[in-house]
Amino acid sequence: MSLIGTEIKPFKVTGYRNGEFVEVTDADLKGKWNVLCFYPADFSFVCPTELEDLQDQYETLKSLGVEVYSISTDTHFTHKAWHDASPAIGKITYTMLSDAAHTLSRNFDVLIESQGIAERGTFVLDPDGVIQVYEIHADGIGRDASTLVNKIKAAQYVRNHPGEVCPAKWKEGEKTLKPSLDLVGKI
Repeated sequence: MSLIGTEIKPFKVTGYRNGEFVEVTDADLKGKWNVLCFYPADFSFVCPTELEDLQDQYETLKSLGVEVYSISTDTHFTHKAWHDASPAIGKITYTMLSDAAHTLSRNFDVLIESQGIAERGTFVLDPDGVIQVYEIHADGIGRDASTLVNKIKAAQYVRNHPGEVCPAKWKEGEKTLKPSLDLVGKI
């Protein structure tokens, strides 16, 4: 079953952000756009490249009203140790959530039960906590946060312009479509 259009389930987890442990709940995600970026494990190989890339786009995402959370099944203590030990992860200013109890990974259907780790899953939630975009990557395939920015801009446009849709490769400011009987077979 697709998760598109479903609302996030209740949760309460601990995270690490800017030298502090913080509690985050589903209520904290309401009222703004959010990106949840699941990854397999701290102190690994592809993961730090992805999380650093996400940090490189963080200011752009914040300018769009988007908050970012990275999530693994490691503890918040491990997140702090990784943040302190890795130059790439040390740059991160968004919240790194611990899903040690596997609640979020199960809720978003990315938990690899046999290994106790999450798949590479990216989820975009609208201000109502409804999933608008998601994609799952195989473990060896890293994500590109710049493409995420374009997807969020399209999702925000569609939310703010009912009756319009964004065609493939749409960029902010480009022409959109208004689905109608007149367009059938003409695109």
